[in-house]
Amino acid sequence: MDRWVADAIARINADAHRSADTHLFKLAVPRLEGVDIYLKDESTHPTGSLKHRLARSLFLYALCNGKIRQDTRVIEASSGSTAVSEAYFARMIGVPFTAVIPRRTALSKIKLIKFYGGEPHFVESACEMHDASVELADRVGGYFMDQFTFAERATDWRGNNNIAESIFRQMEQEPCPIPAMLVMSAGTGGTSATLGRFIRYKGYDTELTVVDPENSVFYDSYHSRDASLTSGLSSRIEGIGRPKVEHSFQPDVIDRMIQVPDAASVASMLWLEKLTGGRAGASTGTNLWGTLQIAREMMRANRQGSIVTLLCDSGERYLDTYYDPVWVRDHIGDVTPYADELEAWL
Repeated sequence: MDRWVADAIARINADAHRSADTHLFKLAVPRLEGVDIYLKDESTHPTGSLKHRLARSLFLYALCNGKIRQDTRVIEASSGSTAVSEAYFARMIGVPFTAVIPRRTALSKIKLIKFYGGEPHFVESACEMHDASVELADRVGGYFMDQFTFAERATDWRGNNNIAESIFRQMEQEPCPIPAMLVMSAGTGGTSATLGRFIRYKGYDTELTVVDPENSVFYDSYHSRDASLTSGLSSRIEGIGRPKVEHSFQPDVIDRMIQVPDAASVASMLWLEKLTGGRAGASTGTNLWGTLQIAREMMRANRQGSIVTLLCDSGERYLDTYYDPVWVRDHIGDVTPYADELEAWL
């Protein structure tokens, strides 16, 4: 093996070895009866989001497949968080990095990409990211990481401290240690693929629900089984929802999908802050809205059990968007009806 490649792999593995696991905490919802809700807090990774795991896996996958060598420019199509994490690992191994991102990406994410040495390359919408990345990689002789294709295969879904294994290990001493449901939103679809495959591999009596925002084709594709669906619209919930069915989206390992209104995602995000005092991003709100719908169904059926979902990233990245009432009014709409419904849980 090329000594530079071997050293790059060693650096990434050493970083993983130094890192602690992320917290799993129980959500204290006053009106819950017989159902426990847990949040896996992925915001505590060094780069602040769930995408830290994905970026590490993608770099190791590319290095071990001979795609990245010394001075190879890495290019990624990302709405922000994956780009932040990949910029971190690119700097770690000493290769240049370009993030192809929509112009509306949160300013805090753009600043973090630059902080880690990455260069933003702007496109007008998420629909343009893939083709622009391919063109840029061809033009500069770089490597297009392509998270939307490789996310589901870069992670070892059988274990090796992936997120699914971590969740089930941390649940071992809880009253209902085997969750009745895992709830996850889809960006690439890679995390939901890992969760669904791990559940089946281990034979757990757990179902997987994937929640999807507006302007995303995943929900319709899941029900129609039409992988050719496309949309000319971009998701308003950063990090999740796609205008086309990505290769990493694996519908056959998903038990159910719920479509979540964007206003409900934002209302749930704000409700979580009121409940816990901590801020999360809007994709966490999407997860939480779906989780609460499932909890209500379980309570009505007198079914006890636990539900685990993910806190994907910190809300501090979205102070100028989802936490700005004027921005929400102009870009999302009225969240009041959903906020009123959530108040009933308190």
